[in-house]
Amino acid sequence: MSVEKPDRNLAIEIVRVTEAAAMAAARWQGRGDKESGDQAAVDAMRTVLDTVDIAGTVVIGEGEKDEAPMLYNGERVGSGEAPEVDIAVDPIDGTRLLAEGRPGSLAVMAAAPAGTMFDPGPCVYMEKLVVGAEGAGVVDLDRSLAENLEAVAEAQDRQVTDLTVVMLDRDRHEDAKRQVREVGARLTLISDGDVEASIVAAWDDRPQVDMLYGIGGTPEGVITACAIKALDGIMLGRLWPRSDAERRAAVDAGYDLDAVLTADDLVAADDCFIACTGITQGNLLQGVRIDRRGATTESLVMRSKSGTVRSIRARHRLAKLREYASVTY
Repeated sequence: MSVEKPDRNLAIEIVRVTEAAAMAAARWQGRGDKESGDQAAVDAMRTVLDTVDIAGTVVIGEGEKDEAPMLYNGERVGSGEAPEVDIAVDPIDGTRLLAEGRPGSLAVMAAAPAGTMFDPGPCVYMEKLVVGAEGAGVVDLDRSLAENLEAVAEAQDRQVTDLTVVMLDRDRHEDAKRQVREVGARLTLISDGDVEASIVAAWDDRPQVDMLYGIGGTPEGVITACAIKALDGIMLGRLWPRSDAERRAAVDAGYDLDAVLTADDLVAADDCFIACTGITQGNLLQGVRIDRRGATTESLVMRSKSGTVRSIRARHRLAKLREYASVTY
């Protein structure tokens, strides 16, 4: 076994990026304006990201260059100094949650060695199943959801009726909801924000959810995979084209739409990093709290190589920040 000295943990550095995005976005909580809240988070994230000593390429971003002026797929970010890394960003996971003042919105960023993050191409959505470490070898996307729940219950030596499944509340999930109810498990429906729900489902320290299932964003799936690798959870995915045209485009590009993707397929590196900061109050993190003295943020930073998960509570003196910062706090 080789012995290494402690080395650089990028998650500790990129948490400054998610903190900035969260504080900028928090001003838009409950104001009913998704676009302005998202733009505030993007602007703050992009500004602070350029202070991080990396040579980054956005693999999972806000869109292609002709659709998004910043944090677009393929954009070069960071100071330009080594290391070369792939970047995945979601300035707000849950823009509608923020706009409506609902719980669970996060600012999220992940990094991995260059060339290791999965590029979903034309596939915007994927089927996802996330469980904790005890689900290793017992869950299978080719089995029914009911069978998977029974397998997880057996692996945990529990009753199926003890398990809780979290799922996006979408019409496309009607059959999945029926299976959960028929097998007797508990069901929690969420309107948005499956990154937060996936982390909670995979993390033994947060036992309120046992499984996430459903069809959600592929970009969010790649970001989630970084966290799953740090938490030793299990994630399975399968690309889910929305239309015949999208299916043809994916097949023409060489994607195997029947393949079951693991967290290792979505992020091939053993050393990846993720930071997330709460914007609105949630099951995973406190939201941004603002008082007369400044703002308080709560973040998680994770590294897959060591399996280290840090919780960071930061106090920000907004009056001081406003004296020099180009970010609008």
